[in-house]
Amino acid sequence: MKMKKKRRVSIRLDMTPMVDIGFLLLIFYMATTQFKPPEKKEVTLPTSHSKIELPDKGKILVTVTEDDSVFVEYVTLEKKMIEGEEVEIPVYVDESVAASQVGQQVQYIRSRSSGNLKAMLIIKADKNVKFGTMQKIMDSLKEYNLRTFQIVTEFESEAEA
Repeated sequence: MKMKKKRRVSIRLDMTPMVDIGFLLLIFYMATTQFKPPEKKEVTLPTSHSKIELPDKGKILVTVTEDDSVFVEYVTLEKKMIEGEEVEIPVYVDESVAASQVGQQVQYIRSRSSGNLKAMLIIKADKNVKFGTMQKIMDSLKEYNLRTFQIVTEFESEAEA
């Protein structure tokens, strides 16, 4: 006796919902990810063995580029009137300063607002900067009794990769 073969029923999966979910996830991650802002001044950092996390807020950043230009960057609160209310708005400040005037500028920033009194002083210098420039900066800081600061370096294992 001959058996009839059953006809196979083809299965069809609708991929539209999966594609929709994929795009929604992609949009979600693109919208919520915080990208590192591009640096205004290119600095090649020296390497070191230690690693310390720097704060996101409450810092005064002194950047020294390869051509011995010195910049002081900080965030200050500015009072503005919005809809009849006085509101403090954070304002990013980036100033060019002479190497011998860094201490004076940092002291001025700290004295100008109470929020910056305990701001961490961070120096981010290029590894090819002249020794004399760094000496002027440190002498200026010492003159204004600013003896504690952090120097930004690149962690050695990250530099090798």
